[in-house]
Amino acid sequence: MQQRMIEFIRALRAAGLRISLAESQDAMFGVEKTGLRDAAAFKSALKSTLIKAQRDQPVFDYFFPLFFGNAKAALENILEQMTEAQQNLLQEAMASRMEALDALRDLLARALQGQGFSDEELQALGEAVGLPQGAEMYQRAWFERRMKRRAGIPQLEQLLDELLEELAQLGMQEAALAQLEQALRENLASLSQQISQYAGANLAQQMAEAEPPEKPDLLDVPLQRLSGGELEQVRDEVRRLAARLRTRAALRQRRAKSGRFDPRRTLRKNMRYGGVPLEVQFRKRHKKPSLILLCDLSTSMRYAVEFLLTLVYELSDQVRRTHSFIFIDDLVDVSAPLAELPPRQAVARIMRENPPGYYSTDLGNSLNSFQQAHMHLVDSRSTILFFGDGRNNYNDPRLDIAQALQRMGRRLIWFCPEPRRQWGSGDSDMWEYNMVADRVFLVNTLRQLADAVDRILADG
Repeated sequence: MQQRMIEFIRALRAAGLRISLAESQDAMFGVEKTGLRDAAAFKSALKSTLIKAQRDQPVFDYFFPLFFGNAKAALENILEQMTEAQQNLLQEAMASRMEALDALRDLLARALQGQGFSDEELQALGEAVGLPQGAEMYQRAWFERRMKRRAGIPQLEQLLDELLEELAQLGMQEAALAQLEQALRENLASLSQQISQYAGANLAQQMAEAEPPEKPDLLDVPLQRLSGGELEQVRDEVRRLAARLRTRAALRQRRAKSGRFDPRRTLRKNMRYGGVPLEVQFRKRHKKPSLILLCDLSTSMRYAVEFLLTLVYELSDQVRRTHSFIFIDDLVDVSAPLAELPPRQAVARIMRENPPGYYSTDLGNSLNSFQQAHMHLVDSRSTILFFGDGRNNYNDPRLDIAQALQRMGRRLIWFCPEPRRQWGSGDSDMWEYNMVADRVFLVNTLRQLADAVDRILADG
């Protein structure tokens, strides 16, 4: 059992769960205390020691029966419950469909007699469809369909209606016919479940035995390629990055309080002392930036925008003020929820209230809405930050408004996830926006995003 538990833990790790060696040992100790006889206590001991977050519970519940479930099918012998007359009618109905049933005779006999597949038969089915070469759990449904098709289960399910109709015509009573149909369908479902359990258990076992692949640092994984499990890890990483950037920004602020030695101001200040520098003057340059964020929330940009908003608002104490807007086909002001709620809750609410849809990105229209309703927010201290790929679905990019923002504000910065070689391709207006912006940062990974935000904070 200990080896089985080790394989189970390895499979959970292969599925993306973070389980430390200490937690694995805790699971062993917990099972040692609860024992194996009480199945519920055994499962609770494993879950309480291995699972740290609610989001990981479905993964645990999915893999647990594959390692510790009952692989035997729950089947009943239908023939033992039938009278001799009913068995004769069944034989007659089967004889009338001899040609159609020929290839399925063994499977029908198995379903009638309540006999599950043997381990050898399941192994043969699996090898016939290439199950030993499977490596990931997403392949399970594909292998199941092929194994069931090879065993003849879908074909027999289709033929079952014809067989029951034949029995009705031969005079079998309606109640007996209904009972036979229910029992046959339950047995076929059990046989299907046996195949499903075998395919899942084998894939899980192969995942546990495989050497874990070397995973790249999440900071360097392109944001568009993050999987569901990695997204949660990145959300946790954003908070750690924010703490690191906050410490760095606070250190810059402390250094800025003393500032650099200013000879001109020092000489002027000390003229009353005959030029003797009794009062040294320093030059204080660093100021907290005022940000105006305009973020493309289309499908390709959603996760990147989520991380940017979370990161910026985690660092709100390092920013003078922030006004935030999102857009797809038009502009939406999201400053209020970001000011009222903790960053992670606020961003989750924004994503929920602004789902992706069938509307097309239109930055030009969004800029027009900003000009009409929010242009008063821009002053000489404002850093206007666009986050998007510059793809505008062949709509008017409204470069005139972008140029006006650049003139009125302190600077216009663009965070773009696409490399330069893709600018101008298809519906991309990025080359035109690049000519307007004071600076364009390539932001395709979390590390690049954090570095770009830090650069803006450093040059307040």
